[in-house]
Amino acid sequence: MQIEIKGLKDDRFQRPLQLITNLFYEESQVRLKDFPEAQMVAEFLVEEKDQLEVKLTLKDKNSGSTYTASSRKDVKGLGEKEAFKQLKNAVSAVYLNTLQEMTGIIQKWGFLTGIRPTKILHKALREGATKEEAHQMLRDQYMISEEKIELMQHIIDRQLTVVPDLYNLRNEVSIYIGIPFCPTKCAYCTFPAYAINGRQGSVNSFLAGLHYELREIGTALKEMNIPITTIYYGGGTPTSITAEEMDALYEDMYKYFPDVKNVREVTVEAGRPDTITPEKLEVLKKWDIDRISINPQSYISETLKAIGRHHSVEETIEKYHLSRSMGMNNINMDLIIGLPGEGTKEFQHTLDETEKLMPESLTVHTLSFKRASEMTQNKRKYKVADRSEVEKMMNMAEKWTAEHNYEPYYLYRQKNILGNLENVGYSFPGKESIYNIMIMEEQQSIIGIGCGAASKFIDPITGAIQHFANPKDPKSYNDSFEAYTKEKIEIIRALFAKQES
Repeated sequence: MQIEIKGLKDDRFQRPLQLITNLFYEESQVRLKDFPEAQMVAEFLVEEKDQLEVKLTLKDKNSGSTYTASSRKDVKGLGEKEAFKQLKNAVSAVYLNTLQEMTGIIQKWGFLTGIRPTKILHKALREGATKEEAHQMLRDQYMISEEKIELMQHIIDRQLTVVPDLYNLRNEVSIYIGIPFCPTKCAYCTFPAYAINGRQGSVNSFLAGLHYELREIGTALKEMNIPITTIYYGGGTPTSITAEEMDALYEDMYKYFPDVKNVREVTVEAGRPDTITPEKLEVLKKWDIDRISINPQSYISETLKAIGRHHSVEETIEKYHLSRSMGMNNINMDLIIGLPGEGTKEFQHTLDETEKLMPESLTVHTLSFKRASEMTQNKRKYKVADRSEVEKMMNMAEKWTAEHNYEPYYLYRQKNILGNLENVGYSFPGKESIYNIMIMEEQQSIIGIGCGAASKFIDPITGAIQHFANPKDPKSYNDSFEAYTKEKIEIIRALFAKQES
């Protein structure tokens, strides 16, 4: 779809209008200048008198149909920056309204495109707004539906029950340890994940760097008396490496990290069932780690083959029972809505199989076409369900989790996610992943260690976020891990010195 925008000359409108258009059309172009080949023309009229008023007429050049909307905002006494924000919201609101009317598609997240909706609600409530005021802000500023506001509030209430001191953890950190290897790479994946077969030389070099980072950062945290809240081993698939290599990592974790026995949670992603062995489970048990993820994604064999997961449905079930029998007491499983060739019938089968296992937590993802993934590069090869069916599957997941006493406790959204929906983590009460809450709500610094690991350093005074990413490929990581480690330690020292002063 190609749309010409008239009446707006400021380039700052380009991105929000393009993002809103993308919610309705897979391939779209929006231009704030002459666009003769455009199928639609959106003509804005902005009037600033006692109030700011934005009017829009959207015309379909092919059918001749027109759609109109208007919005008013009180901008009296506002500074230039805040006044422009109100103007941008008014422009976004009328544009969304006309596209909804024209297409018949209702965007339940309004024109909110950020990945952390609950963070906005947390902020409003922390700053003293009542729930009613905060909810009204979400309606007015983003046009979010009642259904999604209710979900956000439910999740926030749950998070504050699980982590009552959530807003007071900036004097601690969480740790993410990235191990970038998998048996094979899934078609939808863009994480740092390299097929491990035939790469033992790369694995050995990478592990040497990982041990160095772990030792140096752990020692620095001890010296500065900085406690650790949670530790999360992700990737890739951390259980792709050998049991002996895992054992050595956890040994160093206990040796160099401060007070690991009092860390609230240690999680190891064992997402690919084909990497789980009795020997590896024994290692986890040895180091008192009992929270893992085993991710079926789907219980349809044809789907697993299509997306490049070289394990069977039977293996997922078998490894789940093996893990349970060997002391894994908090197991998460991931499911993906909208995988190629799947609709409500297939997803119901996946839910029925999940019911036989009942893991402590369940993360329900909606498929996202990530730019660099195999699936996005070859879209014609992977046929997925339409928007209405994807939404039905999400409703099925919500209903099923509620009926089985799972509570939603975190959510996030992604670009190019099917149906403009969301990913939601559910758990039995008391079995939530604290790390998932910390990474989504950005209430403390998270230090990334390993290949492709991203750090987020939170300023203890202002809350400003500084990002720092390790290289994604093992060779670049191996060439420079000492320099990256040193730089991160300097950032940590500066941040925590500021907190003490």
